[in-house]
Amino acid sequence: MSEGELQTLGLGAAEERTYEALLKERGLQAEELARLLGLPRDRLDVALGHLVEHGLAVPADGDGALPHPAAPAAAIRTLIHRRQAELHLRSAELERLRMTADRIAGRLMSGSPTAPEGGIEVVTGPRAIGERAEYLLASAEREVAILDRPPYVKGPRDGSAGRSGLGIEALLDRGIEVRTVLDRDGLATPGRMSSVAGLVERGLRARVTTAVPTKLICVDRRITLLPPTDAADPRATALVIGDALLHNALVPLFETVWERATPLGGPDGEDCTLPKAQKELLGLLAAGLKDEAIARRLGVHVHTARRRISHLLATLGAETRFQAGAQATLRGWLD
Repeated sequence: MSEGELQTLGLGAAEERTYEALLKERGLQAEELARLLGLPRDRLDVALGHLVEHGLAVPADGDGALPHPAAPAAAIRTLIHRRQAELHLRSAELERLRMTADRIAGRLMSGSPTAPEGGIEVVTGPRAIGERAEYLLASAEREVAILDRPPYVKGPRDGSAGRSGLGIEALLDRGIEVRTVLDRDGLATPGRMSSVAGLVERGLRARVTTAVPTKLICVDRRITLLPPTDAADPRATALVIGDALLHNALVPLFETVWERATPLGGPDGEDCTLPKAQKELLGLLAAGLKDEAIARRLGVHVHTARRRISHLLATLGAETRFQAGAQATLRGWLD
């Protein structure tokens, strides 16, 4: 065992030296071990107590006898697991503190449940828009609704609803319900489908449709952000809307688009188990093969292949081959 290894797992140098001495020097009495290690007797007793507490030693059978050292491999594995649990708890506590800070910052930034200056706030510039979106999401207490469509821009703060994640992971971890309607063309962006699939696995409710009318982020049905069409434009402006009349039009807009969209797996999709033949057909569709090529691969007439394709789409609740591929990817049926 290298010097300092037990210290990284939460034990001090005295405990490490004492443990190694217990392994090497059998039959010693406590006074002899204290002299060997150059430790005061009371410090040795503390070290022995820590070893027993952390599972590196077993209490002695009789009075005056030293504890028995546990087998190093098993004992250290237990210690590692305990340390990992402590780190997870600390990490969760830090995340809760960060979320609290974000919510406070969001409330300070928004000032009140409604936007200032007559209910409409104008935010200019990609950086300011991105920060405003993050603060609004951090202030969410119940639900967030997102309409997502291209174009997207690459950058740490683009202010669009389509930026990968956009704090959605943190919202889901906090138990916030998040619903998003994704534009079909936006899902074709490289890496977009895998990103959405990961979020769906964590609880995102996602649907897809064509021609999403606008980008939109609605927080708790009380305040709505309309990101700019081109967030890369340095003069781009976004609107933060809290006015009741406008807001009462935007929430129904989202709900209408949501109802007409097709679910993508997760809580809104109904999982089913496909027979091997249908999974093979799904793979051929995902590969982009045309009906004639699919028929040749399956050894059937093209009309038979088309009937099977139609049946597969109906099974998945998909209207197009794209939707079928999206459903299959999100459900883990395709590599």
